[in-house]
Amino acid sequence: MKIPFSPPDITDAEVEQVAEVLRSGWVTTGPKTKELEREVSAFCGVSRAVCLNSQSACAEMTLRLLGISEDDEVITCAYTYTATASVVCHVGAKLVLIDTQKDSLEMDYDKLEDAITEKTKVVIPIDLGGVPCNYARIFSILESKKGMFRPKNKIQEAIGRVIVMADAAHSFGATWKDRPVGSIADFSNFSFHAVKNFTTAEGGAVTWKNIDGIDNEAIYHQYQLYSLHGQSKDALAKTQLGAWEYDIVGPWYKCNMTDVTAGIGLAQMSRYKSLLERRKQIICRYDESFKPLGTEVLKHYTNEYQSSGHLYITRVPGITLKERQELIIKMAELGIACNVHYKPLPMMTAYKNLGFDIKDYPNSFERFVNEISLPLHTKLSDEDVEYVIIKYTEVLREYIK
Repeated sequence: MKIPFSPPDITDAEVEQVAEVLRSGWVTTGPKTKELEREVSAFCGVSRAVCLNSQSACAEMTLRLLGISEDDEVITCAYTYTATASVVCHVGAKLVLIDTQKDSLEMDYDKLEDAITEKTKVVIPIDLGGVPCNYARIFSILESKKGMFRPKNKIQEAIGRVIVMADAAHSFGATWKDRPVGSIADFSNFSFHAVKNFTTAEGGAVTWKNIDGIDNEAIYHQYQLYSLHGQSKDALAKTQLGAWEYDIVGPWYKCNMTDVTAGIGLAQMSRYKSLLERRKQIICRYDESFKPLGTEVLKHYTNEYQSSGHLYITRVPGITLKERQELIIKMAELGIACNVHYKPLPMMTAYKNLGFDIKDYPNSFERFVNEISLPLHTKLSDEDVEYVIIKYTEVLREYIK
C-alpha cells in the first residue's frame, strides 16, 4: 500500500472544464474567474468574493485595502504556517504573536485581550484544520476594546474597532453556529492550493461582510486594481471594440486568478458538498478507532460548529520529538505518509530573526512536540482508511504509555 498525505481530487469534470477554457482562446482572468467568484460568494452567503492566485495574496491585498502599514500592529497566533504572518511583514506592520491556549490549538483569547494596544488594527484568527475559531469570544474582546481603536482610513472608520481578518485557508465549507465561514469574520481568506479540500491548483478567494457606509463594488474594484498592476481595465474589458486604452492608477501588484485555474474550481464546486461529506465519514471512522487508544484528536464536529475536515490532527501523549520522528518514519515504511501541523513560527529562522523566541510560547511548543497528522483526503478508499487505522494502531501501541 502507498497512501499519500494529501493528493488533489481531480476527475474528468475538472479536465473537461480546463479543456473548455483552453479551447476558448481565453485563458487568463475572464468569464470563468468571474463565475467562480459568484459561486464562492453564494456558497459563503455574502454579496461579493474576489478570486486571486493564493490565500497569501488575498490576505496581503486585504491588509493593503485596510490601509495597514508602518506603526500598525497585527495580532495572530504563533501556531500556524508562515503565510498567516508573513503578509503582515510584507505591508510593514508590526507582527504580534500570541500563544495558544493550554491544551488547545486555538489562540489564547486572554492573551489576545492583553495584547491589544492603540496601534492594533487587525487580528488574524486561524481556523486550523478546518475548525472555526470562537468568533463570539473574539468579537466580544474587540468590542470591549473599541475605545482604544484609532482608525486610519474609511473602512477602518466604518467598522469602528479592530478588524477580524480570518485565515480561513483550511475552512472553506465549514460552519459556525449554522453560519458559513466566509460570512463571520469581517474579511475571510481561503486557500485553494493543491493540498486543500477544494482546489484550483493554486489560488484563493477573499470574502467580506457588508460594511455600513462602504460600497461592496468599490471594495471589489480596489481588489481588482491591486491584483492587476493598478490597471483601470482588465484584459477582458480591453477586448471591447475600441476599448484598448487604460490608465495605471497605482504602482501595484500582480496576483490575479486565471480562467484555467478557475475552471478547475468550477468543477470542484459542483462536487464539493459530496467531498465534504466523504471527509466527515473518514474522520468519524478515524475517531471511533483512535479515541479509545488514548490518542488526542481534533474535534471536527460539535453542536457549535461543523468543520471542513481539512486535517486529521492527532497527539500522542508523552512522546518526545525523537519518538515522534521515529513514529512518522515507521508509518512511511508502511507506505503511509504523515505530516506535522505545525512547527510554531518562533522556531523558524525568519521569525527568530524578528526577535521571537519559542520559550515565550510554551503551549504552542507543547502542542507541536507530539502532533502527527494522518492522511485525510477524498482519494482514500474504505480499504485505505482501514489500512491507516490498523497500521497506526499497531505503531501507537509501541509509544502510548
